[in-house]
Amino acid sequence: MADSFSKKENFKKKVQKQKEKVMRREERKSSNDKGKSLDEMFMYVDSNGQLTTTPPDNVAYEINPEEIQLGAAPIEAEEVVKSGIVTFFSDKGYGFITEDKTKENLFFHTNNCIDEIKKGNKVSFEKEKSPKGFSAVGIKLIK
Repeated sequence: MADSFSKKENFKKKVQKQKEKVMRREERKSSNDKGKSLDEMFMYVDSNGQLTTTPPDNVAYEINPEEIQLGAAPIEAEEVVKSGIVTFFSDKGYGFITEDKTKENLFFHTNNCIDEIKKGNKVSFEKEKSPKGFSAVGIKLIK
């Protein structure tokens, strides 16, 4: 039984794809990068932030070892006494203060209050790290 025209065309396309695949394989083998030295594979960044193959000028930078800081950056001294407004106060004795500068909500308990406070009062306090985040302690009423 004779092959149809479309079967012949499909067979020709399949053979053509195999030939192209072999040609690509041979081309990859000829332009193989495995034989290059390490210096040829380096890329550099120029002053404009572009990648280039030319190394930068050998400019010696003067580094003073005393200027090098090891470790974390120093923490700037924060103000100790902060102020805010009591935004929530529960009958159970806890609440939240919204700090004026950072608008951060801080938990507090009446055990940490010096004066008797209620919702809406303007207060001053100190910020302290607690197991569940920051909390307010030494809370005083601002008059």
